[in-house]
Amino acid sequence: MQQRLAVANNPSLFVMGYDRAAYRVSDLIVVPRHFFTGAIVRPRPPLGPNARRAGWQGCVIRLKDVPAAGRIPLIRHGAARPQAEVRAAWASTLFLRETKQEARGWLLAVMQAVEAVTAAAGRPDFTLVELYAREPDLAARFPANRHVREKMRQQLQVLRDRGWLRFEGRGRYRVG
Repeated sequence: MQQRLAVANNPSLFVMGYDRAAYRVSDLIVVPRHFFTGAIVRPRPPLGPNARRAGWQGCVIRLKDVPAAGRIPLIRHGAARPQAEVRAAWASTLFLRETKQEARGWLLAVMQAVEAVTAAAGRPDFTLVELYAREPDLAARFPANRHVREKMRQQLQVLRDRGWLRFEGRGRYRVG
């Protein structure tokens, strides 16, 4: 799986929830391929020697480690999302395709931190001070980096330049 993620043409992931009793799809999301990094894939233990496929090793894709912007709903609670909304959500993160996989990890982590801050505040804007409260999480995720705040600001600049968020001055940002 790690080798497959390293190539440019890895597939996107569709995740479906369904209602068995009604025989219908209740939820369908797509995770675009540019959201896949090694950080969201966890290897499972290899199958034991007595298994039919002894030695085979699967993996778990941790969707909770994908920012909300990377879980694009196509169907939500049984209703199809408007095509324009889906296309806009997809287009807003296409810049990640152009980003090298090594650099994508930090971008996705900062996107997640921003989403956590805005969700907790219940508004689309946030301050740099509010984002700095997420520094311990990012420091734990990237233990080799000793300049986490600087890296956070750098990634905010990239996200601003790519149109994912706007800088509104005096340490204030707005998503969208």
